[in-house]
Amino acid sequence: MFASVLKILSVNLLVATLLFGCKNKTAQKIPDPSVNDLSEDAVSISGASASPLISDMFTADPSAHVFGGKLYIYPSHDFESGVPQDDLGSHFDMKDYHVFSLDSIGGEVTDHGIALHIDNVAWAGRQMWAPDAAKKNGTYYFYFPAKDKSDIFRIGVATSKNPFGPFRAEEQPIEGSFSIDPAVFEDTDGSYYMYFGGIWGGQLQRWIGGNYNGEDVYPADDQPALKPKIAKLSEDMLQFAETPRDVARLDRDGNPLLAGDNDRRFFEAAWVHMYNGKYYLSYSTGDTHNIAYGIGDNPYGPFIYQGVILKPVLGWTNHHSIVEYNGKWWLFYHDSSLSGGKTHLRSVKVTELKYNSDGTIKTIDAMVE
Repeated sequence: MFASVLKILSVNLLVATLLFGCKNKTAQKIPDPSVNDLSEDAVSISGASASPLISDMFTADPSAHVFGGKLYIYPSHDFESGVPQDDLGSHFDMKDYHVFSLDSIGGEVTDHGIALHIDNVAWAGRQMWAPDAAKKNGTYYFYFPAKDKSDIFRIGVATSKNPFGPFRAEEQPIEGSFSIDPAVFEDTDGSYYMYFGGIWGGQLQRWIGGNYNGEDVYPADDQPALKPKIAKLSEDMLQFAETPRDVARLDRDGNPLLAGDNDRRFFEAAWVHMYNGKYYLSYSTGDTHNIAYGIGDNPYGPFIYQGVILKPVLGWTNHHSIVEYNGKWWLFYHDSSLSGGKTHLRSVKVTELKYNSDGTIKTIDAMVE
């Protein structure tokens, strides 16, 4: 999700004049953000596609799902907390979640209000970061990371009979959970898996060996990079059914991606979807600001690196989700255009995602100019 921030990219200063005013309403009409093919490999976004979905508040890290024929978006809720910026992402001090829905891309976006607040999570101390949601047997499950009272990130779960909540949190986080950015994937056999993890502020580097040590430990640049985690969920969706394990990611020669390979290595924001019988693992590269991806044959991988889905956007972080809706594939993402380039005040956007004939994904350039 939000990893730590070194500095706002210098490009942010060049586009600070793009500040948009927020509108105080819960539903709004936006243009259809379909894009035109520019080549077999690349798609560029402009005009209507650059419009935020929600303009009366700041939202980020969108997890999009289709429930009952309607699109639901589960984002983080950014606000100006006043917490000084640092490399641990302390200024991302979110306290609640809203759920949004729309009946069509380009249609009205409805804010269903607060779905969960940190005051209603007994174990949580601060920083409610990127969430996700799933549905099973008529119950909706809302997964979210937050720091506990010891300032260690854990992953919690809350439930509701409605996709928009309000959600009631379990008294304790998921046993054995750690780090950030939960993303839940339902496989074709009805099994559910959670992918999670993030380095720097996400604390994954403090869990080497399976126990929290409070110290940042990173592999050498010529060693395999830290990997996202996967764990199958229990039948009741409230716990892990297994000990979390690494998700293998390899280059096309079968070699592990290395810690010093900043353009391709995992940083945070893992997401998995299926297309034509293949599993696609996408993720943020963090300090190189891409959404990259690999393709595999099962939920555990290995995932073979393929390239970049989304190039850097305005702002430091890059976080996304991918969903099929009404016969097309859509990429939900965020940038900082609504705030004029403030990296901790972001806005959710959407654009069409397109595949090449060989199953690879066309690279998207969504930088606001």
